[in-house]
This record gives sequence, structure tokens and C-alpha cells, in this order.
Amino acid sequence: MMNTRMSKKYKDMKEITKDEYLKFIKEKDSVLIEDVKVKLNKNWNIKSYAPSEKYTPERTTVWSFPERGDWATHKGNYRGNWSPYIPRNLILKYTAKGDWVLDQMMGSGTTLVEAKLLERNAIGVDINLDAVMVALDRLNFSYNLLFPKHNEPTIKTYWGDARNLNRIEDNSIDLIATHPPYASIISYTKNKKQNDDLSQLPLEEYLKEMEKVAEESFRVLKPGKVCAILIGDTRKHKHYVPIAFRVMQAFLEVGFILKEDIVKLQWNMKTTRERWRAKEYEFYLIAHEHIFVFRKPEDGKEYKKYKFSIKWWGNGQV
Repeated sequence: MMNTRMSKKYKDMKEITKDEYLKFIKEKDSVLIEDVKVKLNKNWNIKSYAPSEKYTPERTTVWSFPERGDWATHKGNYRGNWSPYIPRNLILKYTAKGDWVLDQMMGSGTTLVEAKLLERNAIGVDINLDAVMVALDRLNFSYNLLFPKHNEPTIKTYWGDARNLNRIEDNSIDLIATHPPYASIISYTKNKKQNDDLSQLPLEEYLKEMEKVAEESFRVLKPGKVCAILIGDTRKHKHYVPIAFRVMQAFLEVGFILKEDIVKLQWNMKTTRERWRAKEYEFYLIAHEHIFVFRKPEDGKEYKKYKFSIKWWGNGQV
């Protein structure tokens, strides 16, 4: 999957193989992500490969997961990773077995683990090489023991930049499901001071770069397919900063159509608890995030059909 129109400014994708991961874990048993030590398990003791049988996929635009999900190799010790219920719901709703799923800011690999469990092919990309190793660690379980009568899906992991998906062809991905960083709220390469990490950028620059992420997402996605992102907001000087809607604008700007706005309730607000310790405040604690589901139109005619779900500023529309 090679894109010949690769950017010179951003890091090219470099595939990191399982052999490279096995060599890495011979020397290290953990990595440091932000200020948290993340242990590499090497040998997983998996008790279940799916949520409880009582769980049913979401049906409304409000999602709430009091228990973040700990089946398979999912763990909550990677700051800011999303609940596996989120990619599971998106993969089941918008793809079929054998489709290609992309998470270009994969972090600890939650999306890829769910793709593997649900028999979808997947590509994961992260700017932090240590994060790629965490993802490979969590993908290191036997698929054949789980589904002996099925072929194991293809899962590829890359060290690279979401703004330059140069190893992925145009119109080749069936679903994008990703959880971008929130503009210097959690710095995933804090200990390395990596200047191409979106999580280290000030808000104004972050929003410009997220439009480049949106452009690449639009390019690689198949027409008619969806790109889903989880994004949250913050406060500055005790006033609300709507990062999510500014990022939504960036994705609409490049041509996406807004299909869904899902409100995801937050249960474990570590950053909020650390920053605001008092019992009473002059503002409300932010306890939600947005999952925006964008669709790439099949042709130009769809912009007229869905004119109320597209970019509405600067084009004379109300």
C-alpha cells in the first residue's frame, strides 16, 4: 500500500515487525509513556476474549462504559487510551470480516486488538516507537487458539506520522477509528521531547496540524466509508475550550460529511481530578467527550444531498 505523493515534511511510515518487537523485549520489560511505566507482558494470561454475553452493542448517541473493558489483552495503564467498547462498536457497525481498519494514532493498540478479535485486517501507526512496541505486545496472543477454523487477519504496525500515511494507498481503508491527543493535555512523548508529536503542540498549531491528519484520512478512506474519532475538550483560565468542535471543523473542511455526533460519558477523569481538587467550583467539571463519525462522500452530488451535514461556513449556506 504505497502512496507516491508522500510529504517531505513529516516522518515516513516504517513498518515495525514482530521480530523487531521480540528483539526489543529481550532488552526491556517496560516503556515510559508520559510519566507512566507501562509493563510489557510478553506472555498473556487471557481469561476472556470478549465482553460479557450480557453486553449488547450501543444503539443511541450517548455511550457510557463504567467498566472500561478488560477482556483479551486490554489494560487501562496507558494514559488516555480509549475503552475497547468504542472500537468494538464502530468495527461491528461499519465493517465486515476481512475489511481494513486503520488507527493512525494507535497508542497502546486497542483498536488493533479489537480488529484482530473481530477478524478484520488492520493498520496501526504511532509517532512514538515505544507505543508501537506496547501495541505489538498487546497483539502478541494466539489467534488460532481463539478461532481455529478461521484465517488470521493481517495486522500491520508502523512507526510514523498520522499526517503522512505514505505506505497506504488512496481509497483503500474501510474504517478509520482513532483517538487523537487533546492539544498538550497528555504528552505521549513527554520524556523524549519529540517535536513532531501532536500532543506537544499549542492549541493553534495543533488545530492546523489536525487538518493535515484529516486530509490524509480523507485520502486513504474508501468513498462511502466512515472515519470515527474520539476527541474531548478542556478549560483555560476556568473557561471552556471546545477543542472537539474545532477538530470537527477541520474534518469537515477537507470534505467529510458529519454522520454522527456521539456523546461519550467519562468515568475516570484523572487529569480533571489532579487539576481541580476542591469540592466546589465556579464551573462544571467536564464529564463527556465526542465521538464524531464522518463519512467520505461517494461522489460530488452527495454534498448537495447532505448540505446540512457538511462545512457550512464561508460558502453562503445557513
